Amino acid sequence: MVVNVDNPIFKKLGMKYPIVEGGMTWAGTGALAAAISEAGGLGFIGTGYWHGEDVRREIKRVKSLTDKPFGVNVMLLSRHIREVFDVIIEEGVKVVATGAGDPSPFLDELHAAGIIVMPVVPSVSLAKMMEKKGVDAVIAEGMESGGHIGMLTTMALVPQVVDAVDIPVIAAGGIGDGRGVVAAFMLGAAGAQMGTRFLTATESEIHPNFKAKILKAKDIDTIVTGNLLGNRARVLKNKMAKNFVKNEVNELQKEKPDAAAIEKLESGTLRCAVQEGDKEGGAFMAGQISGLIKDEKPAADILSDIWTQATGVMGIENKTLS
Repeated sequence: MVVNVDNPIFKKLGMKYPIVEGGMTWAGTGALAAAISEAGGLGFIGTGYWHGEDVRREIKRVKSLTDKPFGVNVMLLSRHIREVFDVIIEEGVKVVATGAGDPSPFLDELHAAGIIVMPVVPSVSLAKMMEKKGVDAVIAEGMESGGHIGMLTTMALVPQVVDAVDIPVIAAGGIGDGRGVVAAFMLGAAGAQMGTRFLTATESEIHPNFKAKILKAKDIDTIVTGNLLGNRARVLKNKMAKNFVKNEVNELQKEKPDAAAIEKLESGTLRCAVQEGDKEGGAFMAGQISGLIKDEKPAADILSDIWTQATGVMGIENKTLS
């Protein structure tokens, strides 16, 4: 099999490695995004439900640290989405990744500003719909990933999406080293997205307790909350996560389950994990590859080491894209 590691989008952006940072709310800060982009990957600011000026602040942080292209990950369900897109366009951001919604109402203005748009998709049908509406690439994310997830694994999802669309597909979910990147290419992807692996980068600004939980994690140390009420999220096991699952099951035994009451149990818990390091009350969103991560090192070393391993496994010359 001939492995083609060239991605026209990545070449256009001048990237050295076919690796992008997953959008991580609160954890995906400007400092981490800048470090990844400066090293030759594509860093992303994770915005969640931020106001536009919060997004602008992090964009300016990135610009103060690197002149390399970077992206912003937006949550389309956010009530602040209009002001967030205004800021993204005003600040000249090169790439936007989207989640939790349809970006098509904004595509014309984003493309007019020269912005590459890459939605995260959990299914073939959504990937096909996004291609039809004119996005530039899709990020096919399997359920191995941290945070909010779909129902399909990366191994099952990626090749089906690759076969269904003619735009570049970036594989995501369960990728944490060079072997995972190689697997993504073998499945037909044009690149790989990693989130959890970058959480323990030196430049990651998450609380030390969060980093410690990842470094101590074993293969079975994640749990999925929201399975029964449809808002599935993968987190590291702790008291909050276990209680959430228990209360969800109990709620569904009632004649009229109260979904809002369950959702309140998780409200604000991600920020508690990322910024406060609340070991028992925080939602430590991380993927199943947490058990694979054993060290903290600069983002540049993470990227270089992963690409060295990947090219070695593929038997190709260890050279960068640009």
